[in-house]
Amino acid sequence: MRVFIVSIVFLFSIAVKAQQTPIAFRGALIYTISGKPIENGILIVQKGKIISVTSNINDIPKNAEIRDVTGKIIMPGLVDTHSHLAGPEGGDNSGPLNPEARAMDAINPTSDGFKKALAGGITTINIMPGSGHLMSGQTIYVKMREAKIVEDLLLTNEKGLHGGMKMANGTNSMKGTSGFPGTRAKSASLDRDLFMQAVEYKNKIEKAGKDSSKLPERDLRMEPLLEVLNGKRVVHFHSHKANDILTAIRLSKEFEFRMVLHHISEGGMVADEIAKAGVPCSIINIEVPGGKLEAQNLTLATGGILEKAGALVCFHTDDGITDSRLFLRSAALSVREGMSREKALEGVTIAGAKMLDLSSRVGSLEKGKDADFIILSGDPFSVYTKVEQTWVEGIKRFDLSNPADKAFLLGGYNVYSNDRAEYHHHKNDDHQ
Repeated sequence: MRVFIVSIVFLFSIAVKAQQTPIAFRGALIYTISGKPIENGILIVQKGKIISVTSNINDIPKNAEIRDVTGKIIMPGLVDTHSHLAGPEGGDNSGPLNPEARAMDAINPTSDGFKKALAGGITTINIMPGSGHLMSGQTIYVKMREAKIVEDLLLTNEKGLHGGMKMANGTNSMKGTSGFPGTRAKSASLDRDLFMQAVEYKNKIEKAGKDSSKLPERDLRMEPLLEVLNGKRVVHFHSHKANDILTAIRLSKEFEFRMVLHHISEGGMVADEIAKAGVPCSIINIEVPGGKLEAQNLTLATGGILEKAGALVCFHTDDGITDSRLFLRSAALSVREGMSREKALEGVTIAGAKMLDLSSRVGSLEKGKDADFIILSGDPFSVYTKVEQTWVEGIKRFDLSNPADKAFLLGGYNVYSNDRAEYHHHKNDDHQ
């Protein structure tokens, strides 16, 4: 037993020492996202942070470990703003509005789905409960660290929170069963009623001031909504049809909450209205639309249309609707249909980071940010390109040269053994 403990301490000391020594990745074309690409660039990381992105060889510390990545592409770790990996759960059939439910209480931190995400270059994820409710609960922002417990994955943003609030409208959340709205008009009215309760709760707290005896009883349903009303917790709103999109915007204006629109199959039809409202959009690209009538107008041109209108656009996988391993393909498809290359690259990195209030830490390669980056074999938008390495906070989490890791990039779905039950559990949640 003593030998085992000594071995663990020794291995831990090696890991700590490795973090102390700067690593310089030299010779790649570096897409910083925050500026112009750097030819024959040098990325230097230490203690989990980026200490320099440069083309000057003299900037390399004398004690640095140098890694030759000539001919490769380096770019920031990808940010997926909407995924269902690791078995998230939220609301149940007791009612259509469940703001108190937390995805983090259901997440499996050892899920094989995280290995799949790493194989696709994803380093930050917003994991959401499904869209079968008007409000299915609180999302969770996670970093692809090695984890045994969910707290190891938690990512706290600039607002001091580690998640948003998932809302939805349209056919998924209407259902028509007991307690659920059944119509679009009733859906919106139930949302308004809950937000009015939250406004009253907020007013009582403000009126009480420093007098704790006048504070209302603690209400777990109202507390996260208070964060929404105060602008701390962003609402991630699943919506498809143009009229549903405008209803979501109407609600956000009425109750003054921050919102990211998700999916928006018909977003191109109301692109000017979205841009005028200043609402960012997280979109999904599916090559063969289907499954529901409200998504029949989904088009790969949406990203370019929204960009031209002036809206902030990012991409998401909605995994398992699309595969995390092929996330870069989503942006490539939008470029093919009219989106600029620059905005498409931002759409899988910094744009998503902004929507999660995480742009001070992730989404671009800049001094002081987390050392989250990927090394690619070629152009990010080429079908021939593979993710060769994925680094999270200065630690290599995926390596294509490792046979076990390679299986997660190129293998069949059977490699995700402990995720199959989770996907099966959510197959009726109609995420997309």
